[in-house]
Amino acid sequence: MTLEDYVKKILNSRVYEAARETPLEFAKNLSHRLDNEIWIKREDLQPVFSFKIRGAYNRMALLSDEERERGVICASAGNHAQGVAYAAHQLKTRAVIVMPKTTPDIKVQAVRSHGGKYVKVVLHGDAFDEASEHSRKLMDEQGLTYIHPYDDPDTIAGQGTIAREILHQHNQPLDAIFVCVGGGGLAAGIAAYIKYLRPEIKVIGVEFEESACLAAAMVAGKPVKLEQVGIFADGAAVAQVGAEAWKVCQHHIDEVITVTADEICAAVKDMFDDTRSIAEPAGALALAGMKKYVERDSTTGETYVAICSGANMNFDRLAFVSEQAELGEKREAILAVTIPERPGAFREFCSTVGKRPVTEFNYRYDDDQAANIFVGIKVEDAAEKEALIEALRQVDYKVLDLSENEIAKTHIRHMVGGKSHHAADEVLYRFEFPERPGALMNFLRTLGGRWNISLFHYRNHGDAYGRVLCAFQVPEAQRDEFGDKLEQVGYTYWAESDNPVYRMFL
Repeated sequence: MTLEDYVKKILNSRVYEAARETPLEFAKNLSHRLDNEIWIKREDLQPVFSFKIRGAYNRMALLSDEERERGVICASAGNHAQGVAYAAHQLKTRAVIVMPKTTPDIKVQAVRSHGGKYVKVVLHGDAFDEASEHSRKLMDEQGLTYIHPYDDPDTIAGQGTIAREILHQHNQPLDAIFVCVGGGGLAAGIAAYIKYLRPEIKVIGVEFEESACLAAAMVAGKPVKLEQVGIFADGAAVAQVGAEAWKVCQHHIDEVITVTADEICAAVKDMFDDTRSIAEPAGALALAGMKKYVERDSTTGETYVAICSGANMNFDRLAFVSEQAELGEKREAILAVTIPERPGAFREFCSTVGKRPVTEFNYRYDDDQAANIFVGIKVEDAAEKEALIEALRQVDYKVLDLSENEIAKTHIRHMVGGKSHHAADEVLYRFEFPERPGALMNFLRTLGGRWNISLFHYRNHGDAYGRVLCAFQVPEAQRDEFGDKLEQVGYTYWAESDNPVYRMFL
């Protein structure tokens, strides 16, 4: 497949039998703030609220009569499942869609609603890998055609129709297009069309830092499988870039930018401010990467397009996104400040902070001489945060910046309230628990029966993983044995006993 081959496929794509040409909207607020001309391609306005309808429909529309008669199958817990279901209904083709048992009911119902009588949803396994394996088994047993979410030339061509629309809608000079990367199908489709017709336009891939499979492939010179994938941006949580997508991306993606969860949350807020719509985390990836690119290179007066790839946001994740957005934008400082334990000290502290809004304040009496307070303060940018810290230190307050401290942001701010003077030999760990039945019991069966748990805090905002902070009382002589047991549990973990925020508040 050459670029010319892909352009022909894109121009002959049948996506518009099901998908719509989405608007390219000018982002007035972002453009003013970043001093560049910013446009957002609104793929969140597709019938299934995601670009996935393009590739799924194009692939299925090109099935032979025999293949269509037998039916299709896919495994997905998200946007691809809805795209296949919608296409199945439009084409009157039987489709089997395998989803993990842990898939939120709202997504299962959306798939059934889009597909109607043509779609059968099979719930299997507690994780996606189990669902995917089962789908392959059903494919072989029933002679179904597998509809891959990204690693197929017809799927890639369907996604590439977005690039055709961008060039049609914006015929003025354009410096770069930012596109989210999961398995690489969307990025390959965009790059193939743009680099064939307008090679001077940069095509920049954007990945969540915990699922950056294209960035890893660029370094290795070939697709590599990530050992672990973070699923906050679940719509782009792929362990290895697709083989077909890689053939295009390795030569025609100009660079890959990785972003943090906080930066994604900030981009969701920016998207809302300009459009009053709420992008899902993967949907805001491109915008987050564009902002990082502007900050890194200090660009001004350029013109960029960011593709908003979807808006299938879990409602229960909104609280987390809102909470982290200000941190991602560097408009909130999370600080630990030590002040004297005496009457009037808090008033003096507030006087130093000035008129800056305090977003939260946590404190509990513990010592006659000094008080450790956990405080969130709104600031305009990173420079103002540094000025605030310097002002506090000028009046002899001890200040620790916790704005990038993961357990401070995720756990401590919700737990501040007391230390234990009885938890001898305590060690602290941060975990990611898979959000499936039996996950906690597996953890407790391996560790909880042998060592006393002296602290436990769990949080989840719609992720497939719960965030857990846990402390155990482990005598020094048993630390090696404890370490072996941690490995047996099989969950991702980080040792946090030396984290200064733990010492100050817990």
